[in-house]
Amino acid sequence: MKETAQDNYLIRSITFCIAVMFLFAHTIAFADAEITERIEWKKIPIKLNLKVGHERLIHFPSPVKVGLPSRLQPLLRAQSVDGTLYLLANSSFEAARVMVREIETGRIYLFDIAALEEGGQTHPVQIYSAEVESDPTATSSSRGAHPAFPQYSYVTLTRFASQQLYAPIRLLRDLPGITRTPVTRKPVSLIHGGAIEAIPLVAWRTGNLYLTVLKLTNRTDQPQILDPRNIRGTWLTAAFQHNRLLPAGDEADTTALYLISTRPFETSL
Repeated sequence: MKETAQDNYLIRSITFCIAVMFLFAHTIAFADAEITERIEWKKIPIKLNLKVGHERLIHFPSPVKVGLPSRLQPLLRAQSVDGTLYLLANSSFEAARVMVREIETGRIYLFDIAALEEGGQTHPVQIYSAEVESDPTATSSSRGAHPAFPQYSYVTLTRFASQQLYAPIRLLRDLPGITRTPVTRKPVSLIHGGAIEAIPLVAWRTGNLYLTVLKLTNRTDQPQILDPRNIRGTWLTAAFQHNRLLPAGDEADTTALYLISTRPFETSL
């Protein structure tokens, strides 16, 4: 009877240990899948290996645009949403250079991206810059106060903002003396009538001028003609990327608005 009790205790102990080991191994595997790898941008191309058929997330300090080489476009899906780049390889390919540009700062990141059927990685990645994290305003402040920077015309500033949103990365260039300034990305009551939703995207400052870009979206089931006379606030200039919006849900229901003012956007509104 004594031996039977000891045997039962031993069996229960072994079973418990096996269960704990299995649970521990499962927890480790799950944790590994969720770990976000932090990679510092040191102006050296970052190598990324994708696993075919598995989406991988790349997080950036702010919204970005990605420029894919033509040969990668049918092989790699790249979507940029609110500072996160979603990469999904449809088939394997060898390493190719890809440029990613921060819309707000103009900073360009270089990646050497490859896709593998086996052995590719799927965990998310966070890209950061030690210089920005230590003092995110040092560069902007020093450049903004430089007395040698030129004064730009309204047309030049509007063209600059439009290029930041729509031009291919290879054609983008920074203009001396134009620095980013904070703007709240929440819907604002900007267009009279309530049919158009307006959300600030990005803003810059140069000298005593402020340049703000907003996303305008038609919220109705009817086409809308955009008229600068319907804009609330005090602005030096207002320019639409397109002055006609198709009904909500259409691909052409959204456009950009470029505003120039002598005060920050929130104050001018």
